[in-house]
Amino acid sequence: MQELILRFVIGGLIVTIFSVLGEIFRPKSFAGLFGAAPSIALATLGMTIAQHGKYYAAIEARSMVLGAVAFFLYASAVSWILMRMKLRAMVATIALMPVWLAASFALWFAASR
Repeated sequence: MQELILRFVIGGLIVTIFSVLGEIFRPKSFAGLFGAAPSIALATLGMTIAQHGKYYAAIEARSMVLGAVAFFLYASAVSWILMRMKLRAMVATIALMPVWLAASFALWFAASR
């Protein structure tokens, strides 16, 4: 229970800091970018270092980066399909979920070698 409270407090503080950064910088569309993901990742990595050590946290950080790359590939594919084929957003995002899955597994496999 104490870990959850600590994670909540640390995550909340970091979310607040990144939200302030998002409000300061232009364009405002970056506010969401600075909102949740980086702050939750930093809170999680900090707690991972405290509980499991730096080596384990480095592996977790690598996994986060690879997950971000896989998501970027998926988001790029969805954007490309939406612009070229004029599909509905829901259809494109659901239909291309296998791209995200394949990219994730391919990156995981490449990193584990």
